[in-house]
Amino acid sequence: MYQRILVATDGSTLSKKAVGNAIALAQLSGAELVALKVVPRYPQSYFEGGLALPASNIAKVEKQWAEHGQTIVDAVAKSALSKGVKVKAVTVKSDLISDAIIAAAKKHKCDLIVMASHGRRGIKRLLLGSETQQVLTHSHIPVLVLR
Repeated sequence: MYQRILVATDGSTLSKKAVGNAIALAQLSGAELVALKVVPRYPQSYFEGGLALPASNIAKVEKQWAEHGQTIVDAVAKSALSKGVKVKAVTVKSDLISDAIIAAAKKHKCDLIVMASHGRRGIKRLLLGSETQQVLTHSHIPVLVLR
């Protein structure tokens, strides 16, 4: 069935549900799991009246975000390992979350992407966008979306 499943997580309650389902699916199919957290870069655009942070502060913030992201995927790995699922915990720095998810799935030769969707509609969807929608639209790998 599946050989390698990528599960994208941000540590939210909804994403934890997707992680649980991905682990169960990997366990049933004997697949390896790739747990992915995309860590954004610190915004570098400056608006009138905004203050630019020194480069050392930006590096410190990005390091904290990366460490937090690693903590999230390490928790997924611990949970998967406790259920006998082989797992690789991965973090990637990128501002383009959907592109990073698709690229990671290709890099790790995954044959399924599992992720959550908040199910936003109307103006919220328009303003906030949908990373899940972008992955669904642009991925050549099957995507399982959970809500």
